[in-house]
Amino acid sequence: MEDRARPQIVVSKCLGFAHCRYNGLTISSDAVDAMLPHVSFVPVCPEVEVGLGVPRDPLRIVRQNAVDRLLQPNSGRDATEEMRAFAKSFLGALTAVDGFILKGRSPSCGITDAKVYPRPDKAPALGRAPGMFGREVLERFSELAVEDEGRLTNFRIREHFLTKAYALAAFRHVQASGEMKELVSFQARNKLLLMSYSQTGLKVLGQIVANPKHKSWDELCAAYRVELLSALARPPKRPAAINAAQHAFGYVSKQLTKGERSYFLDVLGRYREGKAPLSVVTGILGAWVTRFDVEYLAQQTFFSPYPEGLVEISDSGKGRAL
Repeated sequence: MEDRARPQIVVSKCLGFAHCRYNGLTISSDAVDAMLPHVSFVPVCPEVEVGLGVPRDPLRIVRQNAVDRLLQPNSGRDATEEMRAFAKSFLGALTAVDGFILKGRSPSCGITDAKVYPRPDKAPALGRAPGMFGREVLERFSELAVEDEGRLTNFRIREHFLTKAYALAAFRHVQASGEMKELVSFQARNKLLLMSYSQTGLKVLGQIVANPKHKSWDELCAAYRVELLSALARPPKRPAAINAAQHAFGYVSKQLTKGERSYFLDVLGRYREGKAPLSVVTGILGAWVTRFDVEYLAQQTFFSPYPEGLVEISDSGKGRAL
């Protein structure tokens, strides 16, 4: 399971790659640091790319006549059109990308939480919105794995981000192979994972792979990708994940002692109540899969959707309501 495709992730360059923040500093992100050995990063600093120096006067989003502008109050510079042009050029040139990790609260890179002001000078914020670069990312790539570094401190959000990024990276390789057997294998390996996200999605994807209308490879992959993105759009809900876990449990339950079965059902109950993460459930099942050498289950990404080196159960609680 460790021989996997590396996700291509666009990342804000200030998150440990260069001292390019407005104040000349860099920001440490434990999530990004952990991913370095496992992910192919594409660092970018949109503000530097449009010609703003380091250090530089801060930017802010200013809403004028219901239109958001990217202004630099101290200099009077309006960087709106430059940022839009850069975003369209940079994003349009990406040939392979599975996700984005952007600097939260940034007027350029923010995904949802950049402050919006009524005027350039000091004034209370009107609210929050995506940054100028971030909103173009959402316009073009919202269906991919897209987060800011702050939200990735939340365990559930981070787990979903990684699961989605690795699934999309694996599918890119399937698509590039041009081999029907690779698509069939991808669907088979991800059966329980897809079940844990969406039973309906799993069924639809299976129908696409069956290819009753004999679509071309490109048509087939395009249809499959749309439904895969739909199935992975949101973190798995507990009932669907429990259904997948119970499905796997059925393969090993007869070989377990009464105490082991009782223990597993107790852990599953704690997951149902939100008192244990899904990774605890899959970890127990995974140990039994190895113990009893269940070949079918051993191939399932459900038990290891991303590299073991990225398994970290710390949780800040940030974004939990989302």
